[in-house]
Amino acid sequence: MKGFIFAAGLGTRLKPLTDTKPKALVEYQGRPMIDIVIDRLEQQGVDQFIVNIHHFGEQIIEHLNNRHDDANFQISDERDLLRDTGGAIRHAYKHNLLGEGAFLVHNVDIMSNLDVRKMQEAHRPESLATLLVSERQTSRYLLFNDEMRLLGWTNVTTGEIKSPYPNLNPDKCIKRAFGGIHIIDARIGNLMKELDEKFSIIDFYLSVCSQEPIYGYEQKGLQLNDIGKLTQLQ
Repeated sequence: MKGFIFAAGLGTRLKPLTDTKPKALVEYQGRPMIDIVIDRLEQQGVDQFIVNIHHFGEQIIEHLNNRHDDANFQISDERDLLRDTGGAIRHAYKHNLLGEGAFLVHNVDIMSNLDVRKMQEAHRPESLATLLVSERQTSRYLLFNDEMRLLGWTNVTTGEIKSPYPNLNPDKCIKRAFGGIHIIDARIGNLMKELDEKFSIIDFYLSVCSQEPIYGYEQKGLQLNDIGKLTQLQ
């Protein structure tokens, strides 16, 4: 299986550490976070990687070239424009990096005990995407029906709702927080062809979820840490 690691972000929540290096090379527990993610995915059968770059992208290229393993890396170069998460997938598709079948997408600043193989088994053949979610406290939630099919999104602090279903009642939905890891079918590229260069993958999911099945996946005993900000990096 291919793994697409989002490593292009500016890492503004990790300043001043990211004033001289990309977020992906900031160390967590003594190692660059990108190495922790790659090693864990390799152990679970991911042997081909796409890594998108922007902020100090040349440092990531040099770092990957100096790794001593058999992983196959391809660079999705976004140094000309930071395209956000959806635009990053569109850009990689445009440059023939995604291939066929399903691929895993993983934020570089997410540390977890996810069992990738079990999530892969849960990914339904008809699904456009399977999203790792969990029942944790946040202000923003994805909304699902009883079968864990995506229906919308809400910000419980502001009351904002995004959904293709105009009469959706969030109180009657299952609310789960997105974990920054998803499995996506490669046919997503065709659905993105006519979109702008820059857009959010969550906004894209919400725009197509009434026509394309997108499901949430929960892992019992999931431990997940977003280390994209200084308070969580300690």
